[in-house]
Amino acid sequence: MNMLRNITAGNPRALIRPVLYTTLANLIGIVPFVLLVEAIRLIFQTFTNPGTTLDTTRLWWVCGGIAVSLVLLYISEVPAYRAQYRIAYSAAADGRARLAEHLRKLSLGFLNKRDPGDLANMMMGDFTLLEHGISHLVPQMLGAIVMPLLALVGLSVLDWRMALSLFAALPVAILLLLLTTRLQRRLGAQHMRAKIDAANRFQEYLNGIHVIKAYNLSGERFARLEFSFKELMRQSIRLEGLLGPIVLTAIACIRAGLTFMVIVGVHLLLGGSLDLMTFVAFLIIGTRIFEPLTIALVGYAEFRYHEQAGERIVQLLQEPVMQGDRQPAAGHDIEFREVTFGYLEQPVLQNVSLSMPTGSFTALVGPSGSGKSTMLRLIARFYDPNQGTVTMGGEAIHAMDPEALLQKVSMVFQDVYLFQDTIANNIRFGKADATREEIESAARLACCHDFIMKLPDGYDTLVGEGGSTLSGGEKQRISIARAILKDAPVVLLDEATASLDPENEAEIQKAIDQLVQGRTVIVIAHRLKTVRHADQIAVLDQGQIVETGRHEELLSLNGLYARLWGRQHETGEWSISS
Repeated sequence: MNMLRNITAGNPRALIRPVLYTTLANLIGIVPFVLLVEAIRLIFQTFTNPGTTLDTTRLWWVCGGIAVSLVLLYISEVPAYRAQYRIAYSAAADGRARLAEHLRKLSLGFLNKRDPGDLANMMMGDFTLLEHGISHLVPQMLGAIVMPLLALVGLSVLDWRMALSLFAALPVAILLLLLTTRLQRRLGAQHMRAKIDAANRFQEYLNGIHVIKAYNLSGERFARLEFSFKELMRQSIRLEGLLGPIVLTAIACIRAGLTFMVIVGVHLLLGGSLDLMTFVAFLIIGTRIFEPLTIALVGYAEFRYHEQAGERIVQLLQEPVMQGDRQPAAGHDIEFREVTFGYLEQPVLQNVSLSMPTGSFTALVGPSGSGKSTMLRLIARFYDPNQGTVTMGGEAIHAMDPEALLQKVSMVFQDVYLFQDTIANNIRFGKADATREEIESAARLACCHDFIMKLPDGYDTLVGEGGSTLSGGEKQRISIARAILKDAPVVLLDEATASLDPENEAEIQKAIDQLVQGRTVIVIAHRLKTVRHADQIAVLDQGQIVETGRHEELLSLNGLYARLWGRQHETGEWSISS
């Protein structure tokens, strides 16, 4: 049952209709051969019994039965075909959507531990294997098993000795496959790891192609990509080379049953304990029985490989999502209470405590790697603290429904991602039912309306994947427009003005000033002059808050903030000379 659960990514009921239709088609497929035996019996009886006339009426009925059975076979094969492929592709499509939704509910901590190439291969490659398993393997295998069992019972009625001899070698074939199950799983796992590694290296190659070109690392010098492809080739050959002889040996064992049956049949026929027509019946029906059994054995090793792909998907679907069912409180004040957090084994924040009142403008500043972006991600509950509590409106964020919490938060992070869609739809992510007027109003506040109107199709212009057809500053302004349109009571800005020229930076600062009214705004900034009017500035260093206060207060302390401020003034006067 676990194998069927894995091959269907946790939905074994999807196999019911394909298996039933395929089994029915296989049973109907044996009817013409049974009728053929009867036709041979009628003709043979005429020639072996002198004075007996051929029963042409019965023979015509047999011929008619064969014709009808062929029609029924066609009629049964059509729904079997449709059930197999429609259910296979719909199950894979539903499974992909279910997995994508599940991934959305997992913490970023879990996702960051998984290689993106692994998840991409699972979403596309593993589900493709399941499609093939549901449509080509499982129904045929189960149908091929049911039919011989029924045939064994039916043929035993004719002659149990011949029936047993026909299936005498079947247990040997099954035992051979069962004894090599561990080998099959090991080879399949090694091949799958090689395939995932090749996908990872290729994705790395594409993502870093500009670096590869800049440093002339293309061609043979990019050894990791070439090695991963050769390793995949080696594991593919190894998989086929070791499993092929096992499957072929099992098939040979099964087909040996026909030889045993002929030997036993000839012995019984010469001994007078078996009539000729029964022997002929076993010869005709026996050849038909071994065809689906051969298909089942050929598909078994492939099935085990596909089952491993399903097992990976099921394991990911069982990964616990972020918990919490409480609705956020009415208040929007945010507080860190002795929060400690780290990525894997690397500590980032240590006993951080900070209060950000409703409607306040809080700036987080400090050296790179001091934990500023991590604080924003904890507020959005991309992660949960290792120790301590983050609250909103006095309620612990880790107890809240993540979906409900994110409805109250707008985010503009440093790494802006735009989807391969129109500019209007990219802004509309902030509010799904937004009108064109609302989109344009948000774009004006974010200072991107003018450059959008200069594009070939204005707001209907398609942007490349990730926003590759726009500059960094243009992408950031569209992201700010998206946050403005969402109109959430809590706004998180991570270096929102980092990619803007001075003129646009001043305009964006005006838009940010408007967001402050009635909202809790937390901003990360390296350019300190953009946040000197903040209600409070928290200075972080090595995962701890070392200073808090307003701009003037922090300058008077002559501490880390004052040093950062002084350095920025010095670097602002630098120039490049020949």
